[in-house]
Amino acid sequence: MGLTRVGGVAAALLALLGVATASPAGATAPPSSARIARVGPAPPSYPLHLVLPLKADLAGLQRTAIAVTTPGSPQYGAYQSVAQLARRFGASPATRRRVTAYLRRAGATHVDIDPTGLFAAATMPASRAARAFNTPLAQFQAAPGGRFVAPTRSSGAIPAASAASAASAVRPPRGLAGLITGVIGLDDRPLARSSATAQTAESSSARLRTGTPTGCQPGVDSGGFTPNQYLTAYGYGPLRSAGLTGQGQRVALIEVDGFKYSDVQAFARCFGIGIPAINTYGVGISRLLPPGGEATLDLEVLDAAAPGLAAIDVFEVKSNAAAALRALTAPLRIKPRPQVISASLGLCEPALLHFVGSSGIAAAEGALEMAAATGVTFVTSSGDQGSADCASTSGRPIHAVAVNYPASSWWVTGVGGTNLVLDQANQIVSQIVWNDARMSRGSASGGGASGLFRRPSYQRGSTASRTRSVPDVSMLADIVPGYAIFCSAQDPNCIGRGTADAWEALGGTSAATPLLAGGLATINQALQAAHRQPLGLVNPLLYATARSNLAGTVFDDVTLGSNDVGADFGSRRLLGCCTAARGYDEASGLGSVNLGALMLAAMTRQPLNTGITLSLPGGQRPVRGRALWATVSCTSACLVSAAATINIARGRGFQLESGAARLRAPGSRTVTLRFSATELRRLRAALSARARVTATVRGVLLDPAVYGASGSPGRSVAHRTPAATLVISG
Repeated sequence: MGLTRVGGVAAALLALLGVATASPAGATAPPSSARIARVGPAPPSYPLHLVLPLKADLAGLQRTAIAVTTPGSPQYGAYQSVAQLARRFGASPATRRRVTAYLRRAGATHVDIDPTGLFAAATMPASRAARAFNTPLAQFQAAPGGRFVAPTRSSGAIPAASAASAASAVRPPRGLAGLITGVIGLDDRPLARSSATAQTAESSSARLRTGTPTGCQPGVDSGGFTPNQYLTAYGYGPLRSAGLTGQGQRVALIEVDGFKYSDVQAFARCFGIGIPAINTYGVGISRLLPPGGEATLDLEVLDAAAPGLAAIDVFEVKSNAAAALRALTAPLRIKPRPQVISASLGLCEPALLHFVGSSGIAAAEGALEMAAATGVTFVTSSGDQGSADCASTSGRPIHAVAVNYPASSWWVTGVGGTNLVLDQANQIVSQIVWNDARMSRGSASGGGASGLFRRPSYQRGSTASRTRSVPDVSMLADIVPGYAIFCSAQDPNCIGRGTADAWEALGGTSAATPLLAGGLATINQALQAAHRQPLGLVNPLLYATARSNLAGTVFDDVTLGSNDVGADFGSRRLLGCCTAARGYDEASGLGSVNLGALMLAAMTRQPLNTGITLSLPGGQRPVRGRALWATVSCTSACLVSAAATINIARGRGFQLESGAARLRAPGSRTVTLRFSATELRRLRAALSARARVTATVRGVLLDPAVYGASGSPGRSVAHRTPAATLVISG
């Protein structure tokens, strides 16, 4: 995919992140700038949860993912199961067996090959891991952040072979040579950041709540936008009018904290919303995580957006590198698998490359490619540090441009943040890029140009950047006024901030992401009912729509504001990125999404998802019967016809077409292809001259939407069956 090294700012970024980089003399700098101190040797029994990327056919997987997600490709929409993809592109059975055996001999427990076949996971005591991978380990104290274990040298600093590839400094032991491409998890410090933020200060993009809120009085009094407001603003009305609330669909949430079900109940009661089934899974943890503002915010916004979902599957995971990688594939393990995955977490690209290395990024990309190749939609937040996505351990942004991963992946829809002004009918009057540059945390919508990935084909014509641009779209994220949320967790964003009032106004791109995810799941419901392909990787549809005459109805362009948080650094210069402008920009993407209008666009662009076959009834005498007959079968309700080419030896043939027939359920229909009087005379003359006459017949699947507008089968063909041949003898 064109993975490249992060540029010259990497060393400075990593130093502020608490990562020591190699000096010219080969010594390592002390990590004091990030308030990280060595405590002592790693406790021998300290459990390390490791991920080992396996030797796999990642290039083949990428080619397949591109083929099945690119409109116009012959393989477009030909999704496969995880098991099928793992057999084709994952590590070989021999590699899996040898890696598993080695890890168990080395003292690992909970050894597991991921269903994707892309990596192995195992738990090892620190003492055994140090021996197995010939890497001394020590314990460190981060303030804030607690203690963690990481590789060390005798000087006590955290080593780095280079500013951008510490993970590759650990060489595979002889027993794993040629079987794995790296080791992730020997450094288990918290890395992935969530992006839920409470109202704490005035911001440059702050707006008092406008529009007309409804709900219980405490919820309205929180000051945040209420569900009726943001659902109306983003065009959910037509979906609700059609009875679409996500029925039959599943959405997975990847979370770095837990939630209280009673909080979700209180939220739902306040706003008169039903609650889908909620299933909770731990990823690499023995017990579920304590409740926090992140998961609570995501669940309640998703519940408001799609209360009819068949289920919400919540995957709780620690925020270190190894756990985050496992979390990307965890939703693909369950059956039935979710149609949409929403993750409100990420890490700036320079730190990502340092901590997991190129092999870890390749494994993560493989996981996301596999999700796309199965038809899953993946959305994630673009981050809350503005165009300076890297943050120090104190939480302040670092004065250099960077973007968030996995939002910068080709296979993910990155969601940025805005603020709104609504009229009394809760329609959008204006929008501005979310930017709280005057706050001490420097919070703003993430966005900019990737330092890791080149520009995907779907962004061609939308951005002049030669690399992947983030975000793709933006939704409400500003913490003032924020979203009305009920959260009773002891969390800095909930009652833990010093108040007993559980009604909060929370924001962040974390909230924008599940809001969009619920809408996309609801559109999938509509597509399924119309027997059309699911959205899958939605980015090609988004960018193609933005370049069409539907752009003005689907997207509300954001032309005000910037996500540059340079002002947060006092007298230091601005970062120079990124400012909203007409059309696509790296501050707000394509703008905000009207979900009702996007549904209509998807209904016209997504191909039909109906299997069709053809058979020719026996005993036909076409000339005597003045017609041909063809039986067309569908795997679901469909509109079909048949077309034939009449081939006359030593003469010019002609085309024949039946009328359209509608099947309202799976089954078969025999259609008639009638000859005109002129065609019958030609057939009789050819047969009298003993010429060979054959009919090449195909079943035709028609697109009902196009057929209804044109009335012509020829202009509404969605698919044709392979040809069947009939010899005409009389």
